[in-house]
Amino acid sequence: MGVEGCTKCIKYLLFFFNFVFWLAGGIILGVALWLRHDTKTSKLLDIKFEEAQAPSTFYISVYILIAVGAVMMVVGFLGCYGAIQESQCLLGTFFACLVILFACEVAAGIWGYMHKDTVTKEMINFYDSIYDKAVSDTVTTDKREAATSVLRGFHETLDCCGKGLITSVLTSLIDMSGHTSICPKTITLTNCHTRIEELFTDKIYLIGIAALAVAVIIIFEMIFSMVLCCGIRNSPVY
Repeated sequence: MGVEGCTKCIKYLLFFFNFVFWLAGGIILGVALWLRHDTKTSKLLDIKFEEAQAPSTFYISVYILIAVGAVMMVVGFLGCYGAIQESQCLLGTFFACLVILFACEVAAGIWGYMHKDTVTKEMINFYDSIYDKAVSDTVTTDKREAATSVLRGFHETLDCCGKGLITSVLTSLIDMSGHTSICPKTITLTNCHTRIEELFTDKIYLIGIAALAVAVIIIFEMIFSMVLCCGIRNSPVY
């Protein structure tokens, strides 16, 4: 015989929320792995030019999300088992894990908010440096050809050309004249700054939504686990 009345309802509510928590952890882990291995993102972030690697700030957020998803699955299972067994020890451990996880969520959220524009700016600067060398007459032919090859990878991946509207049109016209082959084979006037912003902004918002959903679930989990733990302690059966 275990807890009765309202405490029993809390017990099953906690089990339900823990099951949702466990599922959410699996979904977040899956989304994070998709973000890590997304074709467009991977191609851009794996680009190297003159020993310089594309900025990897975006991957830091993704790795945090992978860790959070894995920990959520473990903690969710612990909470489900603790609720069914009505174990104060397991519920206490579960509550402590939630507090740590919530603190990490808050810290990651603050870091993400402070660096939300950093990923896009770093990638745009990296692209601009390659573009400038590809069209410059002051660098050696070998360096210009290497820069052109890397730039073509950018353009084909994002289906764009140039830093802005003017450079996009000019580069496309020069390509059409046969002097260069930088732009994609299909004619496009979309500049790469816009494409880069769209690509990373959408994914950063996705990470933010996932983190917010986790934080809300954690708050409910903390409340229910504490109420159930107190109910078990005050129950005459124990």
